[in-house]
Amino acid sequence: MAGNSFGQAFRITTAGESHGPAYVVIIDGVPPGIELSIDELMVDMDRRRPGQSKIVTQRDESDTPEILSGLFEGRTTGTSLAILVRNKDQRSRDYEDIKHVYRPGHADYTYDAKYGFRDYRGGGRSSARETTVRVAAGVVAKKLIAAAFGGRVVGYVKQVGDIVGEIPNPETVTLEQIEKLPNGEPNIVRCPDATAAAKMVAMIENLRSQGDSIGGAAEIVATGVPPGLGEPVFDKIKADLAKALFSLPAVLGVEYGIGFGCVTLRGSQNNDLFRPDTAKSAAGRPAVTTETNRHGGMLGGITSGRPLILRAAVKPTSSLPIEQETVDDQGRPTTIRTKGRHDPCLLPRFVPMAEAMVAIVLADHWLRWKAQCQ
Repeated sequence: MAGNSFGQAFRITTAGESHGPAYVVIIDGVPPGIELSIDELMVDMDRRRPGQSKIVTQRDESDTPEILSGLFEGRTTGTSLAILVRNKDQRSRDYEDIKHVYRPGHADYTYDAKYGFRDYRGGGRSSARETTVRVAAGVVAKKLIAAAFGGRVVGYVKQVGDIVGEIPNPETVTLEQIEKLPNGEPNIVRCPDATAAAKMVAMIENLRSQGDSIGGAAEIVATGVPPGLGEPVFDKIKADLAKALFSLPAVLGVEYGIGFGCVTLRGSQNNDLFRPDTAKSAAGRPAVTTETNRHGGMLGGITSGRPLILRAAVKPTSSLPIEQETVDDQGRPTTIRTKGRHDPCLLPRFVPMAEAMVAIVLADHWLRWKAQCQ
């Protein structure tokens, strides 16, 4: 099976299935000397794990990572860093009745079409549980970009169903605003607009009581990114970011900056006008910025120095306890009710996954820039 690796200078390779013993990620290209601990990994792992609130799946997975190699006395050695996360709360019996039936919205049919054989327990390799180790790799990438250029990646829920959060200044949103409400209680939906967050939670709970699910959109913002990252033509940073986000389960759309809003604008309305940036300097050249950021921090596939602002559309959870029409692996019509424990809305747990993939792309392109241009 190809397609298990991502990145060039900072490269991750993952392995594992949802009902196998564990998942593992091997990260190549990590510079030596980066301080790293299990506690640091757990911050984002806890944001991704199941069972964290009443509006996510209630599986009991602690998702405690184990660092197998590439770390000595609390610092990375520069050799390949391997991180393992064991599976502990699988219920394979939930899938026994549907092992010959294709679940709507899942990869069951397409895996059979490609391989002629599949692990039907929880989706096997196609399960979103694979993202556990991506999130772990994302923590390493976040530490790298923070040390290298003060980079920061923050994601949050922008929309659930028809409820849209009002977030006028995405580049100023903090992790505390995403994780906690103004009253100090946990922000279980991870929308920094507290009014919208309450409505989102109510919608998700209502749909869960009906045995249904809902989609939405996450916004991911990277700040502190210097101008000049990205490669012309095929390895544009926008292309790698799109691939990174599209590689996550359930993502059906990705846009950056003004995105599809550009289709109704004239060029004179869409252009971000350049001006001197007297607060910064850049390698002896005059520092430049733009008055606006409709371009989302990327021009010609190369970062401009403005914040990177991306959005990912995430579909509703496909596994539903209500009856749906389908066919079995012999093409015979039947119906299905999916057992198991599933998220009524994927967005709250999607946020750390998206952050991880954006950070991995930035780490990769910074190392590539450093190798070529410094």
